[in-house]
Amino acid sequence: MIPVEYYVALSALLFTMGGVGFLVRRNVLVTLMSIEIMLNAVNLALVAFNRKGAFMEGGNHTGQVFAFFIIAAEAAEVAVGLAIVLALFRVRRTVRSDEADLLKN
Repeated sequence: MIPVEYYVALSALLFTMGGVGFLVRRNVLVTLMSIEIMLNAVNLALVAFNRKGAFMEGGNHTGQVFAFFIIAAEAAEVAVGLAIVLALFRVRRTVRSDEADLLKN
């Protein structure tokens, strides 16, 4: 059995990679993927902690339920995010976040 600490370390590494990708990159698609990596890191941590707690408490699935709702929110975020990216590309012919100044005069 793999210890929970390994899952948490992997989750922290994924979350850090997603945070750095979100802060450094200018491409809107890459920033959306970085947000997805961060949310999946949270899912991994929730399921890992739930797995450890399920053995102690006898079958509590709270972490997995939270992970399910996060996955549903991720799907909605992807749909809205890609619609915004497509609209930006049609108007500006680019997906760089620096050039997304549609409300400026």
